[in-house]
Amino acid sequence: MKLCNQLQPKTPLKYLPVFGLALISFFTAGCERQQAVALQAPPTVTVSRAIEHEVIEWDEYTGRIEAVEAVEVRARVSGYLESVHFRDGQVVQEGELLFVIDPRPYQVQLDRAEAEMELAKARLQLERNDYSRAQVLFEARAISEEEADTRASDLRVAKASVQSALAAVEAAALNLEFTRVTAPVSGRISRHFVSEGNLINGGSAQATLLTRIVSLDPIFCYFEADERSYLKYARLSREGKRPSSREAKNPVYLALADEEGFPHKGYMDFVDNRLDPNTGTMTGRAVLPNPDFLLTPGLFARIRVPGSGRYSALLLPDQAIGTDLSQKFVMVVGDQDLVEYRPVSLGPIIGGLRVVRSGLQPSDRVIIRGVQKARAGTKVNPQKGEIVFEADDFDSRPVS
Repeated sequence: MKLCNQLQPKTPLKYLPVFGLALISFFTAGCERQQAVALQAPPTVTVSRAIEHEVIEWDEYTGRIEAVEAVEVRARVSGYLESVHFRDGQVVQEGELLFVIDPRPYQVQLDRAEAEMELAKARLQLERNDYSRAQVLFEARAISEEEADTRASDLRVAKASVQSALAAVEAAALNLEFTRVTAPVSGRISRHFVSEGNLINGGSAQATLLTRIVSLDPIFCYFEADERSYLKYARLSREGKRPSSREAKNPVYLALADEEGFPHKGYMDFVDNRLDPNTGTMTGRAVLPNPDFLLTPGLFARIRVPGSGRYSALLLPDQAIGTDLSQKFVMVVGDQDLVEYRPVSLGPIIGGLRVVRSGLQPSDRVIIRGVQKARAGTKVNPQKGEIVFEADDFDSRPVS
């Protein structure tokens, strides 16, 4: 200001050279700007204390849905396919008839086996009678011991023949039963791969594939967790903050590609015993109820699993957080309304707000709007604001 006063022209302008007049006008304008800046009020910013809330961190993965039971239906006997008893793609129940193979050859085999069994029974009865007479004659010393032993041996052979004939009858009956192919599990069936009238092979590794069935309720979801996540879960379990999914049914929430939120609830039931050395991941499996059959094997899905125990966290909106190269920071207003630069360590977003792991105290007044106006060490005009926590049902869901 003193310099500006000294520059005020005291000599009549008509005696000043034109260049001097221009120079004085320039400095006069600059001094007026300095005075305006000096008189400018501190910038107005909105401040609020961070919200303190009990939260659980949820880790998200991409999973694939698979059936609990997936069965390839193959023929157990050979023959001509006589009929198909289902509609392609329908839901079938365990034991429901699917295919019929021409049963006539196997009925003939069963009749022959039953006849052989009757013959074996007749021979057994004859041998029993011969053996009884031989015993009486041997006691009367009418036959030799050798002949008595022969009669006993013939009786044992006849008994064995009956057992063999009975086994042949059971085998023939099984083959006849196998001509009726039924659903081994309940679920959705695929199309029929063989049409009526075709000759099919059965009872071997090369047996003809007739169709496939996948179960639908309940259903599995497999996912891969990276090595760091596995180590985090292991340490949380040892510290007693989160139970291991090998020992507890930790909750799992699933969403399909077109769904908002995570509407399907299940639980963990399996964690593999080793990490895949090729991918560095551990396979986990969740079980989910599927009464409406919406979850179909082969679909990809997003799933959430608890990534921490429940703990108290400080939460801020992302707009209050700045980035300085790789460092995250917030601006805090002190008692004298002076701005302080505060580096922070951040966590995930929960309820629409960012978790602040370190660098902030619950009593700190954080600038949540107008951060671009604030400079460390300068004074501001703080106005009280409010942070809204968008609570969802995940915040009340238990870890186990």
